[in-house]
Amino acid sequence: MNPRPPDSTSENEVLTLRANAEDAGSRLDAFLTEHLNGWSRARLQRLIENEDVLLNGKIAKPSQRVRPNDEIEVELVPSSPASFTPEPIPLEIIHEDEEIVVVNKPAGIVVHPAAGIHSGTLANALAYHFRQLSTRSGAGRPGIVHRLDKDTSGLLVVAKTELAHEILADQFRAREVFKSYVALVHGIVKKTSERIEEPIARDPRNRTRMAVVRGGRSALSIVRVRRSYERFTLVDVELKTGRTHQIRVHLAWLKHPVVGDDVYGAGRDGEVPDPKLRAGIRSLGRQFLHAEQLGFRHPRTDEAMHFSAALPVELGRLIEAIES
Repeated sequence: MNPRPPDSTSENEVLTLRANAEDAGSRLDAFLTEHLNGWSRARLQRLIENEDVLLNGKIAKPSQRVRPNDEIEVELVPSSPASFTPEPIPLEIIHEDEEIVVVNKPAGIVVHPAAGIHSGTLANALAYHFRQLSTRSGAGRPGIVHRLDKDTSGLLVVAKTELAHEILADQFRAREVFKSYVALVHGIVKKTSERIEEPIARDPRNRTRMAVVRGGRSALSIVRVRRSYERFTLVDVELKTGRTHQIRVHLAWLKHPVVGDDVYGAGRDGEVPDPKLRAGIRSLGRQFLHAEQLGFRHPRTDEAMHFSAALPVELGRLIEAIES
């Protein structure tokens, strides 16, 4: 076994392990338990199930057997804290019943506590506003079924009960949840509709970023043009999978990065010739990406639910400036 440490600036530690002849035939979860000190088998099984472990560049199962020279990449996502302090952070509640809550998350707020982030998260707010929330994802992630990037705004469904969480998670896994985002991108997108089915994994050249990587996790985005401008295009992006930074990576791969995206934007914001628009983009302090629509079946009644959230004010103002 030969671990190779990642870029030290990576948000989560990523290790690459190589199995040898002595490891042959071991279950993947047992192999990781033996070679990673301080990580329980149950926790490692959860990492595998969450697709944070790749075996020879592909998604694996805990029971899969390793062979000599197999390469195992592990993203060591830390557990959220067992407990944390509820905080009176305002929430925009779109819908609430006995089983679920749908909220409109603002940009700038992290969904749940993580390494170095213990307060000010959506989870802290949820714990304050609701007495009952699912703990299926851990006590530090109350009700959290899915996530949005810190600087992405929009709709999230939260589970109040364990059964609701399980049923919703099954819908996400089966790709039955409708998720549509609106994004403003650089350049003119020529095709009115485009299917992007490119695998995503950690960028081998920069472990702090994701990238289109052969052998990565399958990812499918459907891009549709809503409106074209002289130097920008407003697009709808329907997500069929939920990989980390998926929309931002896929649109950057398409050579149309999201406006305001400092990570994947390739400096395009600074190339905008109009100084007022450049200043407007800088003042956003976020990427122009908003989870506008969310649809799923209610976990108790099986009723089709569909929700929409209007563009945040700051994004609407940038559109007005572009159109003026």
